[in-house]
Amino acid sequence: MPLNWQQLRADAGDFAERLDRLLHLDLAIGAEIEAQVRQIIADVRQRGDAAVLEYTQRFDRLAVDSLAELQVTREQQQAALLSLPEAGRAALHEAAARIRRYHEQQLQPSWRIADADGSWFGQQVRALDSVGIYVPGGKACYPSSVLMNAIPARVAGVGRIVMCVPTPAGEVSPWVLAAAAVADVDQIFRIGGAQAVAALAYGSETVPAVDKIVGPGNIYVATAKRQVFGQVGIDMIAGPSEILVYADHSADPEWVAMDLFSQAEHDEQAQVILVSDDAAMLAAVAAAAERLWPQMDRRDIIAAAIQTRGAMIQVSSREQALAVINRVAPEHLELACDGAEALLPGIRHAGAIFIGHVAAEALGDYCAGPNHVLPTHGTARFSSPLGVYDFQKRSSLIAPSVEGGRRLGACAELLARAEGLDAHARSAAYRAQG
Repeated sequence: MPLNWQQLRADAGDFAERLDRLLHLDLAIGAEIEAQVRQIIADVRQRGDAAVLEYTQRFDRLAVDSLAELQVTREQQQAALLSLPEAGRAALHEAAARIRRYHEQQLQPSWRIADADGSWFGQQVRALDSVGIYVPGGKACYPSSVLMNAIPARVAGVGRIVMCVPTPAGEVSPWVLAAAAVADVDQIFRIGGAQAVAALAYGSETVPAVDKIVGPGNIYVATAKRQVFGQVGIDMIAGPSEILVYADHSADPEWVAMDLFSQAEHDEQAQVILVSDDAAMLAAVAAAAERLWPQMDRRDIIAAAIQTRGAMIQVSSREQALAVINRVAPEHLELACDGAEALLPGIRHAGAIFIGHVAAEALGDYCAGPNHVLPTHGTARFSSPLGVYDFQKRSSLIAPSVEGGRRLGACAELLARAEGLDAHARSAAYRAQG
């Protein structure tokens, strides 16, 4: 069965319309799921542990009598780490060290500025008190998700990190628990779904409430995060994975094909786009993909993703390629071309940019250092990767001197009068008069 890529030409009259259709993804949540999640959240708010336990028994098929039985101790985390092969432990530690070093550069200090009259103003930066991390579980195994979410929080100085991971039928990934040990997670609960999000948002007798919830999950988890936003902060509502590769004549077609597959294998709705100004390269990648596809463990998912949201786009120049890139605003952008770094000034919208032939997207997923939690579905136009700044908050500092109070008071009084706010104006006038 041939892989069914959409073929587009950027200089065609209908290109903009066809590209819009390719990028369109209906992210609306059905009313039934919205109602189910709303009921679960309300139930957890009202009944706490009892509700979480019932949903866990129902959805994850776990026969336990209390949530305490589903808490993973620090000793169990360490035991999981020690159970891994030595090479596995080394890989986790290396990835964690690189992620930590990268995110340490993002720390934002408090600061002050001063006026000549002795007034000063500034910003005080503080870490969040607590954060909840959701990690998909069961047959899924995402230790990288643990590292990417927990380490920036720890670098920021978050006081308590609570992790929830479902373990359907008792399936516990030692890799996930080991990653939690390496990332210094404080508490782990083997619960998932909307009930875990609700417990993190509102707290229960056993699960502590947190200030922000981060991490990926299924449609029920995403819907729950959206519904509890406001009670707690959230990172983002992520859509299916995306990759756009710009490849010129110098790219290796097999490398490019495999990089496209690396995202297509995530989800039948993943978006995989190849852009090139070389028709021969587009044909070579298509041929390489046909050769390699039958060897893939997740070939059915790959084929479905390419069928629905896969495209090869021929452009006439690098400038036209940049226009396509900025229109797509991809989650992952690979520049598989000569002189890749020279393209950076022209790229306005992308979650993560992989520069040069060696920069496979998979390196960023695991161990390069930058965060793999990235904006999707075009939101790179206004959003950024998860980082230390997501786990910090800022307070404004205002400290006028007596002289500064007179000057600012007079200014504020005039502006308050213009807005018709009498109490504001009088309050400022007191300071203006000294």
